[in-house]
Amino acid sequence: MDNYFNYFTEIEEHFQRARGSGMFRLSPLDWALIEVWKDADIPLAAVLRGIDLAFEKWHTRKRGPRQVNSLAYCTQKVLEAAQQAAPDQATPKAVQEPPFSPAELARHFGSCAEKLRARFPEIAASLDDLRQAAESSAPMDFEDLERRLTVLEEKIFAGLMAAASEEHLLAVRRDMDAQLAAHRRKMPAEHLAMVERQFLHKKLLEHAGLPRLSLFYL
Repeated sequence: MDNYFNYFTEIEEHFQRARGSGMFRLSPLDWALIEVWKDADIPLAAVLRGIDLAFEKWHTRKRGPRQVNSLAYCTQKVLEAAQQAAPDQATPKAVQEPPFSPAELARHFGSCAEKLRARFPEIAASLDDLRQAAESSAPMDFEDLERRLTVLEEKIFAGLMAAASEEHLLAVRRDMDAQLAAHRRKMPAEHLAMVERQFLHKKLLEHAGLPRLSLFYL
């Protein structure tokens, strides 16, 4: 893939094609699952192969008009494909060509900073520094930049968790359990725990109206 930061988009579009519905939109659970695969360094090629294998299996067992309505259905096949992936199929940690222009980075950092400034001024200040660096067209190590953004996101998540009410967290947990009910037994325990964590983070950000900083969401 020319740009590894298209990981989310590539998976969404491939799942839509496999499902045969370009109008289908992934759920918060699906996005949390992709986040887990990304963090686990599962190669994009393995994820796409796993989706294809899962749908091949579904077509052979299809009964009635029911559709595959969650990427979670593909979890087992994705993990199997990841285990079978050859070493040279591993997703690169860096790309040869800059994946984003300085202008794109500056807009992203500036937009995120403004949305975070009232609630997380220190993080907004860090993003201002990144925006200024991007505007100066200074060379950037995108792998290290993503690490820095991950650190900033972890600070945001910690702050949102500390401020969230018990009632809100309970509502999120109920929603998460309902979406995961049909898939819990098919996921390894460690995998499931990571999905739950990412789901919670996504819901807290949505509730607060705050953006993701990661370049994967640019």
